[in-house]
Amino acid sequence: MKKLVGVGILLVAASFVFAQTPETQKKASTTFTKKRTKVAPSPTPPPVVHKENTDGVLPRMSRGGNPFQMFNPKAPAKYGKAEDNTELDPETGKWKGIKLFTINF
Repeated sequence: MKKLVGVGILLVAASFVFAQTPETQKKASTTFTKKRTKVAPSPTPPPVVHKENTDGVLPRMSRGGNPFQMFNPKAPAKYGKAEDNTELDPETGKWKGIKLFTINF
């Protein structure tokens, strides 16, 4: 317990040694200030919207990226969803097959 009190007293004494007086604090704050000018951000162009003519698993693999992420259930959203390439039965809601290659008109 005596060691703990001794360490506490040393820490308080050290904080007094490194403390700044009001004169040095004022001097330090005035010497390092700079004028800041606001820069207007440049306008960003709108994203280009284009529709691919083909869909399916094979065109998606050939477009680039990592094709193995199509098998990963925890893949990021940029790789798409599994529902994009599956054919669903409208009556039951179950999947009927996989879209390997589709052409959009």
